[in-house]
Amino acid sequence: MPKVKAVKKSRQHQEVKNQGIMFNTGIGQHILKNPLVVNGIIEKAALRPTDVVLEVGPGTGNMTVKLLEKAKKVVACELDCRLVAELQKRVQCTPLQTKLQILIGDVLKTDLPFFDVCVANLPYQVRTFSLCADFITFLPVIYLFSSRCAVLMFQREFAMRLVAKPGDKLYCRLSINTQLLARVDHLMKVGKNNFRPPPKVESSVVRIEPKNPPPPVNFQEWDGLVRIAFVRKNKTLNAAFKSAAVEQMLEKNYRIHCSLHNTVIPADFSISKKIESVLQEADFSEKRARSMDIDDFMPVAFSVLSLHFLCNYIVKNASFPTITYSTLFSCITIEHL
Repeated sequence: MPKVKAVKKSRQHQEVKNQGIMFNTGIGQHILKNPLVVNGIIEKAALRPTDVVLEVGPGTGNMTVKLLEKAKKVVACELDCRLVAELQKRVQCTPLQTKLQILIGDVLKTDLPFFDVCVANLPYQVRTFSLCADFITFLPVIYLFSSRCAVLMFQREFAMRLVAKPGDKLYCRLSINTQLLARVDHLMKVGKNNFRPPPKVESSVVRIEPKNPPPPVNFQEWDGLVRIAFVRKNKTLNAAFKSAAVEQMLEKNYRIHCSLHNTVIPADFSISKKIESVLQEADFSEKRARSMDIDDFMPVAFSVLSLHFLCNYIVKNASFPTITYSTLFSCITIEHL
């Protein structure tokens, strides 16, 4: 009888077998294994002994253990029960056990307790997930108004969009909305070889510090303005607002607003002329969104209050929408930039 050839086992297979856990990359499990990067992230967070820290996706606890040594309490939210068991083993029968609170489940559907700082290597699946794409592209700062700051790891391109300045290639609606409500700083680049298993893209760490108090701007109206301007950011504002769909939406909102406030609309009213007059008054007809910063958009935002940019008119007057704790992660998306 012919000899049966032995099946060669790959080196990667042996490593996975030895480590005991098969990480599920389908839900974004890429464990940060470099202790120098972990220490760098925690150092940038500037934790205090009285802080309550939120960590999303603690994995096997490489960062969690370090956080427990620095903070008063750590709230860790993990979806995978296998990793929850590993995390519990690491702190079992140690003084750190009483300082750790583990929430099992999807962070998008979990009501989180109060925290001072959010420090997290966000799962890749969360970073590109959008629960309500029609609301806002990325608005973690509203969620973080009750906290001091957040030190988060994102995919490199997404992080660069957060910190992009006017004129940059990656400057977009995400950039201006985030920078309106928070100070965003790029802290460090993290190579893909610092993870196990390594992802296909590079990562970066950013610090998001909410502005307190927030700017006195109706964010729903503001987001409607920049949404129109950044649909085609290389177009002039005059061309962006002359779109038939935009004019139809603005006219509908304007008529609803007038009816609610018992305002008589002139018989010869033209939304096109009104838009043109507003843009000319602010001298923004020939400007392009790609090169406009927050200070440039402010005069337009305040001079066009009667236009109402909301895609769906909101009857209640709310300066800032009510956001649940999970909105931080549910509104992080790249596909809708």
